[in-house]
Amino acid sequence: MSGTCKENLTRWDGGHKQEGVDVSAQTSTAVIIMTTYVLANWKANKTLSESVTWIETFLDVYEPQPHLKIIIAPPAIFLVPLKQVMDQRGAGSVSLAVQDLSPFPTGSYTGAVAADMVRDLVDYAIIGHSERRRHFHESLTEIANKITESQAAGITPILCLDKPYASAQLAALDQQNLDQDLLIGYGPVEVINLETPPPPEGQQEAIHDIHKMIPEHDILYGGSINQHNAQSYLELSGISGLMVGSACLDPEEFAKICRMCSGGI
Repeated sequence: MSGTCKENLTRWDGGHKQEGVDVSAQTSTAVIIMTTYVLANWKANKTLSESVTWIETFLDVYEPQPHLKIIIAPPAIFLVPLKQVMDQRGAGSVSLAVQDLSPFPTGSYTGAVAADMVRDLVDYAIIGHSERRRHFHESLTEIANKITESQAAGITPILCLDKPYASAQLAALDQQNLDQDLLIGYGPVEVINLETPPPPEGQQEAIHDIHKMIPEHDILYGGSINQHNAQSYLELSGISGLMVGSACLDPEEFAKICRMCSGGI
């Protein structure tokens, strides 16, 4: 079982800290279990037919777990058909996420996807991914505006941080942003898409440092996660979930990763 299932320890659930229960003082044993997040980021992959086949295959092989939150982030143009399939299949345990949002509200912003446009489709939004900042030159101000737009629409943002710039990235946010629902995504740029990533323990110090900066919010780790290393990364102290990239493009492999994160084999 991963280190995210704990007894007699502090619980971090949805950004709200709950102190652990002294089991010895209770008349019955109490076990506090954290929510574990597993995010599939498809990035710019798949066609419409491939996306429908993916979600149908995944729902066929995935067995929902009560404390496991599965988040699927397809390209925005596939959100509607995937939501339709999920609704037809009664997949209430699986949520959708948008890979990016406009820093502006609805209006005259050609090509933009505003938060209000997808609020009925998604529960989460990936904001400030390193690939967006590197290839699309997103500024700290733009990212902060996207967080504000996301939260205003009732969408939980997943703010992606880089260790060298995490302090500046967080400083760009208002306290109001930090006081609302917010997940943190951490993935060192140098290990993204590596076929053989470095040992998980090499990331512990960076995760610890980020947790000290923003201790009240859950952290998801991403960086060449696959079915062979997912368990080891999830067991790192301070990690509440995983962001899966290339390995999630195979629905059966992603289902295996989800099973591992729930404590299965």
